[in-house]
Amino acid sequence: MGPISTLALVGVAGPMAAWGKSYSSCFCTYGQSCWPSASTFTQLQSQVSHPLIYPVPSASACYLSSASDPSGNCTAVLENWYEGNWRSTMPGAMEAQNWETFTFYNGSIAACYRNMSITGVCEQGSVPVIGVDARSVEDIQAAVAFSAKHNLKLIVKNTGHDFLGRSAARGSFMVWTHNMKNITYHDMFTPQGPQANEAYDAITLGAGVQWHEAYAAANNHGRLIVGGASYGGSVGSSGGWLTGGGHSPLSPSYGLGVDNALEISIVLSTGEFLTVNNNQNSDLFWALRGGGGSTYGIVTSVTYRTWPMVPTQLYTFQANITNSSVLLELVGGLLRFQTQFTDDGWGGYGAITNEQLRFFYFGPNMTNETAVATTQGWHNFTTSLAPFGMVSDEQISYSPSWYELFEVIFGSGNQNGLNLMFTSRLLSRETVATKYSQIAEVLIDCGSEFLTIAGGKVSKFAADSAGLNPAWRNAVVETTCGVNWEDGASSQDIQKSISKLKGWIKATYDLSPDDGAYLNEASLFEIDWQKDFFGSHYSALKAIKNKYDPYQLFVVAKGVGSEDWNEDLTCRIQTDLFDMMTPR
Repeated sequence: MGPISTLALVGVAGPMAAWGKSYSSCFCTYGQSCWPSASTFTQLQSQVSHPLIYPVPSASACYLSSASDPSGNCTAVLENWYEGNWRSTMPGAMEAQNWETFTFYNGSIAACYRNMSITGVCEQGSVPVIGVDARSVEDIQAAVAFSAKHNLKLIVKNTGHDFLGRSAARGSFMVWTHNMKNITYHDMFTPQGPQANEAYDAITLGAGVQWHEAYAAANNHGRLIVGGASYGGSVGSSGGWLTGGGHSPLSPSYGLGVDNALEISIVLSTGEFLTVNNNQNSDLFWALRGGGGSTYGIVTSVTYRTWPMVPTQLYTFQANITNSSVLLELVGGLLRFQTQFTDDGWGGYGAITNEQLRFFYFGPNMTNETAVATTQGWHNFTTSLAPFGMVSDEQISYSPSWYELFEVIFGSGNQNGLNLMFTSRLLSRETVATKYSQIAEVLIDCGSEFLTIAGGKVSKFAADSAGLNPAWRNAVVETTCGVNWEDGASSQDIQKSISKLKGWIKATYDLSPDDGAYLNEASLFEIDWQKDFFGSHYSALKAIKNKYDPYQLFVVAKGVGSEDWNEDLTCRIQTDLFDMMTPR
C-alpha cells in the first residue's frame, strides 16, 4: 500500500487535478460517444504551434472523391510508393503497408489500396484520424495533456518504420514528431547532472531527424555516428530505433545505439519534461536504451557520442550454388564464421536464397592488409567448395570514409510499401558454433536475410549496462524470416502466410530458445515475447514504466506492460489496486 500511495500523491495527484482526469479502464476511440467534439479539438488547436493533422492512408490521393485528401495526385503515389522518405513525409503512411489496414473479427479488411479496382473505396483502416504536428516540447505536452484528459488512444509516430504496427491504431489520436528536425553539434558535450565530469564530442538530434540527415550533419564536422542503414536513410534516429536497441553495420566496431547515447529528453504522461542520463533519472535512461518505444513517454531528442571519421574497407561476397548440399554447408559455414567476422570489426548485411548467398560487410578503420587477413579463412573455406557446384566472387575495396560508402550504397533505393511480417533471432556464439547446420536449413527454407550487427564491441558492454535484452551481448548475427502478400489478399490467404511465418518462428526458437529476438524486426507471434524481446530485464522495465507512466497512456503491441491489455490494446484486462489508483 505504501508505494502505491506515494505514487498517487507524488506522480499522479497534481497533474490529475490540473487536467480534470476521470477514472476509466478503457481508451476512447473515434466513433464512440466519448470522442471529443470539433469545438474541443479547436481548443487543442489554440494550444499548439501548427494546424492539427488529419492523417490519411498513403494511397488516398488516388481516390479523387476522397474528401480528406482532395489533391488527387495519384502519379506521386505510383512513382514513390516504395520510397521510404516519401512515405515518412505523410503522417498516415506506414512503411509496411499492411499496418494501414484493419481486419475485422469477421475477416473483412478495411483498406485503401493503390490499385483502386480492388475495392473501389479508400477506407481509413488503422490510420489514426487526427493528431498534432509536433514541432516543440510544448506541442507534445499539449497533445499528451489532451490525450490524457480525454482518455484517447494515443499513437506516437515519426517515420512509421515498424513491423509490429505500433505507429498506427484504428480510431486513435496521433502525435507526429517527424518535423522536429533540430540538429546541434557539440565539440565538448557534458551530460546534465551533479556528477557529470566527462565531456564528449557529440550531436543532439531532434525526434524527427532521420539517419540520412544525421549522417550528413556529423560528416560536415568530420565525425562518424553509429546509426541505422536503410535505403534512402529514411529510418528515424531518435525514436524506436534507439529504444529498440539501435543496431548498425558499425556496431561490431563501436557498439549499438544504446551504447552511444549520452542523454535523452522525454515528455511523460504527466506532462513533465525530463532530461535523463546516467546522472539523473538514470533508471529511465536505462529503460529507454532498449526497453521499447512509445512505452515510457515521448522522446523529443537524443544526444549521441560521435567518433572521428575513418577510412573503411568494403568486403563483398556472392556465391551461386547448384548443389543443395553445398548450399547447406556454405550457409552453415558462414554462421560459424560470424563470430570471427564481428570480433574483427566487420559488420553489414546479406541474404540467402535456394541458389545464392551474398553479403557486403564494412570494416571501419581497417587497412587493406587487415581486411585480407581477416577474410582469408572464409576465402579458404569457400574455395574448398568450388569443385562441388559453387561459383563465387569476392572483392575488397577502400573508401576514405564510412559516409561515402553510405551515400553510394544506401543513398537511394526502395524497400518499403509492401505488406509484410518478420521474425528474427539473435543467434549467440554458442548457437552458431553448435547448431549451425540445423539453423542453416531453416534460413535456406525461409530465404533469410541476415544482419551482422552484433558481436565485437557489442559484446564488450555489460549485460546490465542498458535496458536492452541481455541476449544482444552474446549475439553475433541477427537472422530474419519474413512473409509478404499482395494488396487485396483475403484474410484467409494472409493467415496462410502467417502460418508459414509461425512455422519458422517455432523452428528457430526451438533451436535457440535462449537467444532472443530483435523487437524492432519481429512479429506479433513470437513464442515468449517478454523473454525474447527483453530477457531478464522485463520485470525491472515494467516497474520503471509504472513509475514514469502512471496514467498508463503509452501502450503498444508487445511493449512492456501490454500483457495487461486486451487484444486491441484499448482496455485493461487486469483489475487490481493499481488500476483503481490509475487515472484514465
